[in-house]
Amino acid sequence: MFPSYIPSAVSNLTEATSIALATQIKQAAIPTPLATEPVVTTYVSQGSGGTPILLIHGFDSSLLEFRRLLPLLAAQQSTYAVDLLGFGFTQRNLAIPLNPENIKTHLYHFCQTVIKQPVILVGASMGGATAIDFTLSYPGLVKKLVLIDSAGLAKQPTIGKLMFSPIDTFATEFLRNPKIRQSISRTAYFDKSFASADAQACAALHLYCPNWSKSLIAFTKSGGYGSLGNKITAIAQPTLIIWGRQDKILGIKDAVKFEQGIADSRLVWIDNCGHVPHLEKPDATAGEILKY
Repeated sequence: MFPSYIPSAVSNLTEATSIALATQIKQAAIPTPLATEPVVTTYVSQGSGGTPILLIHGFDSSLLEFRRLLPLLAAQQSTYAVDLLGFGFTQRNLAIPLNPENIKTHLYHFCQTVIKQPVILVGASMGGATAIDFTLSYPGLVKKLVLIDSAGLAKQPTIGKLMFSPIDTFATEFLRNPKIRQSISRTAYFDKSFASADAQACAALHLYCPNWSKSLIAFTKSGGYGSLGNKITAIAQPTLIIWGRQDKILGIKDAVKFEQGIADSRLVWIDNCGHVPHLEKPDATAGEILKY
């Protein structure tokens, strides 16, 4: 039922949307200049017609983050979700330094190999920072940009400077703890009932992939995504900013800053919603994206 390359803990999924998306995960060998061997990359594609929509997940997450949103978009338009380099179920090649530059390079070659045409790029949380970075580097490949409770304006975190052994291992093991992950999940939602057992299973499934801990440490040591605030004025694409009114992860101030910094942009608030509108209010989120 499920692809063999997805960890066996996939059997813990219980909700129909989660199970359906997990069964449709594909692999593609993506040639890149980052290594002699292609990067085996996981993705999902549904729907047909129109400009393809490409969904980019957040930090320490996977394409399962879009289990509720993707089918709604795909009902009207060709839609993809991909696991970034070093994240989700995509191969973790420890010989490739895991940093924003290489994540962007891998994403470029995924688009060139699999989608083969410009996209509407949708990034959630850290995926928003990835989407902004990609758009600025490859503007010809992005027709429109959608930012969902996006990262990208905060200063580069200093924690990477402190990630030396054994502290780095302790930090990832702390993040692996089910109680910690559940606490983060509850904070992400306005309606805490969404922090269900199935949500926890989705959020933890990629932790069973080889080298999860080492890749997370490598990305954190790279510094991750620093502030792109001085660059967003260069974004020429029409940009839709979707933000949960009750976001307790990033707060709500950055939503206005994005709107003010990106010339051709529109901000849409999703009421009674936390950090993940695509999970908590998928119908409203899909409606805004398709209308845009």
